[in-house]
Amino acid sequence: MKTDYKLLSQQLESLIARVPYLTANLANASALLWQELDCINWAGFYLAEGDVLVLGPFQGKPACIEIPYGKGVCGTAFRSDSTVVVDDVHQFPGHIACDCASNSEIVIPLHRDGSVIGVLDIDSPLFSRFTPEDRAGLEAFASILEEHLFMTGGQG
Repeated sequence: MKTDYKLLSQQLESLIARVPYLTANLANASALLWQELDCINWAGFYLAEGDVLVLGPFQGKPACIEIPYGKGVCGTAFRSDSTVVVDDVHQFPGHIACDCASNSEIVIPLHRDGSVIGVLDIDSPLFSRFTPEDRAGLEAFASILEEHLFMTGGQG
């Protein structure tokens, strides 16, 4: 089933616009992804804290609490400041297995004032789950988060 990313972005916009609470908005954003995306087993956020990414709001099984910059898919996306799509996480050098059921992953950097401050991370039990359309739609989703949460100084 294809995801209607235009509708997903509209739903996100209506959930978080004019709401000044970072944690609540990220929680609702992860719940929205969990509800609307097919064949995923984890959707959530890691936020920069010192020299590691720290687990933020998410939907799915318990996850790794800290990820060093440059390690695993999340740390790689953070350090390179670019979206990373992995068709088979078991082939990704240094993959951090928080859930052994995950087989593919997409991680999108999140920005505030031009700097990377965290990532949106989505896992799937399917191999090659994330298409170019998913990437574009989820990058647009992340842009809405940046516009409403990070650029405006939303509070945790």
